[in-house]
Amino acid sequence: MNTTPQPDPRDRPARLTVGVVGAGRVGPALAASLQLAGHRPVAVSAVSDASRRRAEEMLPDVPVMPPAEVLERSELVLLTVPDDALPELVAGLAETGAVRPGQLLVHTSGRYGAKVLDPALRAGALPLALHPAMTFTGTPVDVQRLAGCSFGVTAPDELRLAAEALVIEMGGEPEWIAEENRPLYHAALALGANHLVTLVAQSLELLRTAGVGAPDRMLGPLLGAALDNALRSGDAALTGPVARGDAGTVAAHVAELREHAPGTVAGYLAMARATADRALAHGLLKPELAEPLLGVLAGPSDAAGGTGDTPGDTT
Repeated sequence: MNTTPQPDPRDRPARLTVGVVGAGRVGPALAASLQLAGHRPVAVSAVSDASRRRAEEMLPDVPVMPPAEVLERSELVLLTVPDDALPELVAGLAETGAVRPGQLLVHTSGRYGAKVLDPALRAGALPLALHPAMTFTGTPVDVQRLAGCSFGVTAPDELRLAAEALVIEMGGEPEWIAEENRPLYHAALALGANHLVTLVAQSLELLRTAGVGAPDRMLGPLLGAALDNALRSGDAALTGPVARGDAGTVAAHVAELREHAPGTVAGYLAMARATADRALAHGLLKPELAEPLLGVLAGPSDAAGGTGDTPGDTT
């Protein structure tokens, strides 16, 4: 009789077979990173031509197959589908018996914690939420960007070490996020990263309209310095006409935007008001200058407005 102690199913072997359900921009990059750590991608599901090409580029020689077959082959499964599709996918896999007891099931949604995997948990799976706080391109450069990337980690306490170990193997830094805080955590990242892209794109368009030949070259150093200053100093890094209380300059901005880019007005006003509030709260904006400034910012905004643009002002 073999008296050798058997390993706890939560204490996984050092090397795992890895499957990917959803070959968007994230899944293949994470699987490729795990492959560098010695794990073995064995299957991937991909529907569109673009996702099939991405899988071939990032995970060459890994077969494409339906999600149920991916789970059948894999000890560790990456569920890398859009947030809104995740609950239905998990429920469907559990209902059809595709989930196996002891199988590590990892989703990469920022919005959800581990509870969205409850149907799989009831089927015996080991649920992990590992969200890389990174923007992905769907190319091999993403694997390099994972080095030092923070991951929002949520899992049952008994799986915490396993979750953190996987993140570290991918070159990331685990950051524990409580289940109830996942929506707020994700909102914070979207506010910073997603809206930043919109702001930069609008700024590029406005500079081109103003006749700047290389707006990217102009913005690169400015925005890089602004980001670095903000990360180092927070609100103390605020500069520009709003923080100074230059109501006349802000009024001129609004007038120019109404004429040349009316779709940016609502966003400009909203961000300027938020900037004024923070500058006031931190003593950067003098109260006597705030009143005329807020009067300008209280003006009507164009109905076509979207996410706004706050031009960088370094003078």
